[in-house]
Amino acid sequence: MLDYVTVGTNDLKRAGEFYDAVLGVLGGSRSYEGERLIMWSGPAGAASLAVITPFDKNAATPGNGTMIALAGSDPETVQAVHAKALEMGADDEGAPGPRGTRDFYGGYFRDPDGNKLVAYCRQAVT
Repeated sequence: MLDYVTVGTNDLKRAGEFYDAVLGVLGGSRSYEGERLIMWSGPAGAASLAVITPFDKNAATPGNGTMIALAGSDPETVQAVHAKALEMGADDEGAPGPRGTRDFYGGYFRDPDGNKLVAYCRQAVT
């Protein structure tokens, strides 16, 4: 049902470098690039993620309560995505580990524009 998600950025070049590195851990790559937007895609059928400078030319701001979930295959992938995000300048919003239910393992971070993301997997974690 979901095809793509966009988040705002105030620095398209910086956001492009950040998401090239972070989404690259998950096998994502740039699928479109324009004057105001860069989009990444993964396997066929998966939703895409894009960063865009706001059309109204006002500053991009993160949504309160908005979060994007990046699916990983296992806890090691979640840890790798979280580590790459921090290496690329993200703020740590919660180290990788089990959350809530026994089968949810996630690591939370905010990109350089303040957008909140979680890298996660669903599988039994001990």
